[in-house]
Amino acid sequence: MKRLVILVPIVVLAVLAFPVVNLIVGGPETSLASLTSEDRDLAEVAHLFGEKCVNCHTTDYKLPWYGKFPIARGIIETDIQAGLRTVDMMAFLPPPDGEPANEVFLAKVEWTTQQNTMPPTRYVALHWDHRLSADEEQTILDWVRDVRAAHYRVDGVAEALANEPVQPLPDVETLGLDNDKVAFGQKLFHDVRLSADDTLSCASCHALDKGGTDQAPVSTGIRGQLGPINSPTVYNSAFQFAMFWDGRAADLEEQAGGPVTDPLEMGAQWPDVLAKLGADEAFMEEFSAFYDELNDANVRDAIAEFERSLLTSDSDFDRYMKGDEQAMSQAARRGYARFKELGCATCHVGKILGGRSYEYMGYRKDYFGGLDRPLTPKDDGRRGVTGDERDRHKFKVPSLLNSEVTFPYFHDASAETLEEAVQIMADHQSGVELRARDVENLAAFLKALTGKYQGEKLE
Repeated sequence: MKRLVILVPIVVLAVLAFPVVNLIVGGPETSLASLTSEDRDLAEVAHLFGEKCVNCHTTDYKLPWYGKFPIARGIIETDIQAGLRTVDMMAFLPPPDGEPANEVFLAKVEWTTQQNTMPPTRYVALHWDHRLSADEEQTILDWVRDVRAAHYRVDGVAEALANEPVQPLPDVETLGLDNDKVAFGQKLFHDVRLSADDTLSCASCHALDKGGTDQAPVSTGIRGQLGPINSPTVYNSAFQFAMFWDGRAADLEEQAGGPVTDPLEMGAQWPDVLAKLGADEAFMEEFSAFYDELNDANVRDAIAEFERSLLTSDSDFDRYMKGDEQAMSQAARRGYARFKELGCATCHVGKILGGRSYEYMGYRKDYFGGLDRPLTPKDDGRRGVTGDERDRHKFKVPSLLNSEVTFPYFHDASAETLEEAVQIMADHQSGVELRARDVENLAAFLKALTGKYQGEKLE
């Protein structure tokens, strides 16, 4: 008993030694903590992030003094890797000169601040001065609100919803497209001469009457060949920050050329395609109205101009965001609230509720280890492009607009219904097992995102 009386205080003092020494020594220095900027608000929040957040959200992390102990080092580095899966802060701050902070970063910072999930409790237990104060939290939230208002708010949004992490699509007229070139690009989008055997066009895998997809697990190329991955929608692709699931194409012009020469898809070679098009006098007469030379870059440019015009509009959600509170059903409104509460809007952000970042599939629960099929190179996701092991299983976040009609879901088409997709995402990304009512409400919200194209609702 006497030994226990002596041992307990010793253990307590030993445990308290860590946070006390941390108060004296201070945390590792980071470049954000001393960031200077003409934007005083940015400098202020960067200082907060630099002091209290970034060292667990950077590849260039610095271990605290107790990180030299083997067990502690392992725990710390595991936590850092988990933090990096969520966000690498140094990839977003400071933003490039003249550009606002990334809207995905804004959404993540806002959600974690509102939910009071960062810094984690066990980190704060050892770093007493690292918890955000109420004033510091408000500083961050005010900064998020102001950046959104200045750079991401869409005209016409109801004032009460102006600071939402998602926004409705703007009108296509605001994109400043050349309508004549759009019409010409539409013809090329449907032109089977882009394929080796004149059987397939861009519209074969991105059918405008099938949600901009083919509504199949994988696409079918020439000679009946099956592709390796689910075809994403072409609708609203003007607001994607990169193209394909792995982001291997920087823009729509580059993307438009990929399927043409892919042996599993259209299987053609550009000299052959250009020869077929060049032999058509009527085509060349129309082509010359926009371009001086027949080459693949100009063909891709025309297709991209058409694809940028493929904006959908007038969804229930659009009308709700513009002030019609009854536009969405009660179930859809409950689903939207739950969507934000679960953190879904930290990745599915902006005008198309996605398409703005690469995210890890299986953040809370291993997705790929639970599959009943062998893995393929396409499961590597972004790693297949960068070669960086940290990008394995990262994919470009798909847009949720019109997801009601873009089934099946995910890069591997593993979910056939919205309800199934919702359950998988909540389980693997948020670590939550949804109640049946939650699934119904979330699916109702996603269905409220189905818009119209040329006045007709997508089916």
